[in-house]
Amino acid sequence: MKKTLLAILLASTAFVAQAAENLIIGTEATYAPFEFTNDKNEIIGFDIDVINKICDEMKVSCKIVNQSFDGLIPSLKTRRIDAAIAGIDITPERQKQVDFTKIYYDDSSIQFITLKDSLTTLDQLKGKRVGIQKGTTYSKYINEKYPDVKPVSYDSYQFAFLDLKAKRIDAIVASSFVAGDWLSKDADIMPLSDKITDREFFGEGLGIALRKGNEQLLDQFNQAIDKLKANGELDAIYKKWFNQ
Repeated sequence: MKKTLLAILLASTAFVAQAAENLIIGTEATYAPFEFTNDKNEIIGFDIDVINKICDEMKVSCKIVNQSFDGLIPSLKTRRIDAAIAGIDITPERQKQVDFTKIYYDDSSIQFITLKDSLTTLDQLKGKRVGIQKGTTYSKYINEKYPDVKPVSYDSYQFAFLDLKAKRIDAIVASSFVAGDWLSKDADIMPLSDKITDREFFGEGLGIALRKGNEQLLDQFNQAIDKLKANGELDAIYKKWFNQ
């Protein structure tokens, strides 16, 4: 009986140890160049390279799952995922709900884009329809800075982009690098603004979100980020995706 009990305890311990070595990472793969799918339906991008390197440093196996952006924090809270990386700005409002790693990307600027031969200045946005992604900090920014604008929320920016092309909306606001990626690939769109930085709304940079209270895992992530910064690998990933 004691041997049987011991065997059960050992098996249980082994299972816990194994589980701790496997993490589920949530993302939202329509946000190039941070995360998106290629023609093979593989999730790639800056964030994906970063999280893969972090998992290598932590010596854990990480499975990346794709879901809606506004569902990432709820998925963390309900333990469907262990961490989330998806161009998530570290803001005071989000810090009330989840813990964040150290900043791994420090440009939290946005940009408005529109179709050519359409709007030319932000002053013309009054009464216009502007596409934003659900769960981002841009909705609050639009409501407070441009109260006469009609925000249109999308589960994914790819649908906002299609609606812009079809003239169902008048502009889109997104991360400046995401907007820059669209501008470099489509001659029919143009910038409606320069880069806009406002730390009150967009925080000081991007972090990886984890459930509150998991200090051990948070420390492991931070140590890995520190190492990638120190050995130049984080900078190399940045240059790969942003050509800077």
